[in-house]
Amino acid sequence: MQDWNAKMIEEFHAKNGKGVGNFGDQLALLTTTGARSGEQRTTPLMFHRDGERYVVIASKAGAPDNPAWYHNLQAHPVAMIEVGAESGTETLEVRAHDAEGEERERIWADRVAIAPGFQEYQEKTSRRIPVVILERTEG
Repeated sequence: MQDWNAKMIEEFHAKNGKGVGNFGDQLALLTTTGARSGEQRTTPLMFHRDGERYVVIASKAGAPDNPAWYHNLQAHPVAMIEVGAESGTETLEVRAHDAEGEERERIWADRVAIAPGFQEYQEKTSRRIPVVILERTEG
């Protein structure tokens, strides 16, 4: 997985976040602070926009446990996200929280409409896959 992440990060930077692998323009680099280590970790993730907010799904391809980046956000909800922009990439500080209730259902439906594989991931696992909202911090 480390090797795949490194290749995606390299391609993301080489292409300024545009047209990356199978993700096209929907790949972001999320940098979290390790829950136990305190070290910075960067993970390439598929995202979509919900207004001014960014949404990522903690699917881990339907594995029985949540991905490490999700645990990191639970411990340290302030993170950085890098996305493709008009000229190059843009890095933003964000605060993460889980979508709940009707909002989660609406956003989940939007994500599945864009990428139906997420529904297959949900069917593979007994956990409810978290829908994570990343909102820009002030300042």
